[in-house]
Amino acid sequence: MLFGQEHVKRYQETDGAEGHDWNGTVTLLLTTTGRRSGQARTLPLIYQQEGDDYLVVASNGGAPTPPAWYLNLEADPNVEVQVMDDKFSARARTATPEEKPALWAKMAATWPDYDSYQKKTDREIPVVVLERA
Repeated sequence: MLFGQEHVKRYQETDGAEGHDWNGTVTLLLTTTGRRSGQARTLPLIYQQEGDDYLVVASNGGAPTPPAWYLNLEADPNVEVQVMDDKFSARARTATPEEKPALWAKMAATWPDYDSYQKKTDREIPVVVLERA
């Protein structure tokens, strides 16, 4: 099974032919700018499409702290996204409290573990909306 940087590498080399379909769901590649290093950081994330936007969840497996990529996009919301062979610039934002219930339900339907991750932590796990630039 693909994981971590090997997942990113195979996805990039094959335009998502390997790596897009993963564990019964789908992944995109998100590239953020490291808030301390200034380096590009790319990782595969489970996603769903919402109209023209893409949704990802900053779950960190239910850890008490958000994932580094979420802290990076809070510092700089301008990101790069790859979905299969479609590569584009996007602006990331956290879903509003009004939007979140429907978007969370959509994401939990594709990856039910999100619900158990939320139960493990007191942190409100954000849904991130990636809006094509």
